[in-house]
Amino acid sequence: NYKAVNTLGYMGRYQFGRKTLRGLGYNVSKSEFLNSPTLQEKAMMDLLEHNQKILKRYIDYWDGRTIGGDTITESGILAAAHLAGPTNVKRYFMHGHNFSDAYGTKLTKYLHTFSGYDIKLN
Repeated sequence: NYKAVNTLGYMGRYQFGRKTLRGLGYNVSKSEFLNSPTLQEKAMMDLLEHNQKILKRYIDYWDGRTIGGDTITESGILAAAHLAGPTNVKRYFMHGHNFSDAYGTKLTKYLHTFSGYDIKLN
């Protein structure tokens, strides 16, 4: 749903926060963002590519390995980075810190749920 806004103010199909959008160089209003599926798709691709660069070392090492019965994949790592930020993904792999968002969703749920997707990034 491109027009969705959750109770914390995260917007659009991929639930972007304003801070993340600004960090990616998007200076758009809430209305502009919610009314442009094209902009939302571009922002998601930009975020995936940004996080892929930041987490390259972790992706290269962990992709295909198993933790707690779950196979770790690049798509799961990038989904977890979207939920928790790349710093919290690094903390998980280095120290086992399993970040939870404001709704209680754990980083490991994203690692599991979004594991094994074939993503095409530059």
